[in-house]
Amino acid sequence: MDCPSEEQLIRMKLAAFQNIVRLDFDLLQRTLFVVHKDAYEPIYQALMALNLGTSVLESVPCTEPQPHNNTTVERKLLWQVLAINLFFFALESITGWISHSMGLLGDGLDMLADVFVYGLALIAIGGTVGRKKNIAKIAGYLQASLALLGFIEVIRRYFGAETIPNFETMLVVSVLALIGNGLSLYLLQKSKNTEVHIQASLIFTSNDILVNFGVMLGSALVFWTGHKLPDLLIGAIIFVLVGKGALNILKLSK
Repeated sequence: MDCPSEEQLIRMKLAAFQNIVRLDFDLLQRTLFVVHKDAYEPIYQALMALNLGTSVLESVPCTEPQPHNNTTVERKLLWQVLAINLFFFALESITGWISHSMGLLGDGLDMLADVFVYGLALIAIGGTVGRKKNIAKIAGYLQASLALLGFIEVIRRYFGAETIPNFETMLVVSVLALIGNGLSLYLLQKSKNTEVHIQASLIFTSNDILVNFGVMLGSALVFWTGHKLPDLLIGAIIFVLVGKGALNILKLSK
């Protein structure tokens, strides 16, 4: 596993196992620590079915007490970061359309993709496996459709006589979005929650900050070159990343 989407994929795959007590992910080391009851073989077989190169490193008895999770605090935290991303999705989509910036539109779609991720994390706190998979399927198809439409719009604008994006609007709005993602990252880190869905959300938000810097770079290149191409390239890259994330979400519904 090497991305938060694969974390979600694994978590959804193992959701039906009542004998699993806790899942701890380490993305840097590409390892998963599973605290469980009974034999590990059924869990191992389920992970093998995902074709992520699963192997058992060690199986040892565990006697440490398991922490009690405060689901009310988790829900409040996820609703906060979901609201922040939903606001900036609306802001970047509107200003991106007005300023003719595909970079802002792409970043707005990336914010919407995060809304889907946080929504799935909220559902993961409670609800049946079937409900989780249905929501994942809807979110995945919607996100994939929006990414495809965005990429088509990039191509249309490349060959069309499109107005050069307003770099001032791109810069100001991307800085505001950076502040919004910074606030989300602060809230997630402040919670010190080690649950997988919170950690996945934290990594997604960290990646979004890099996207914000990408849009800021695009605005600078538009200013220096006086051409629309830098903005279109930034937008295309973001749409591809969002589309890849949509495919990973769709895996959750299988």
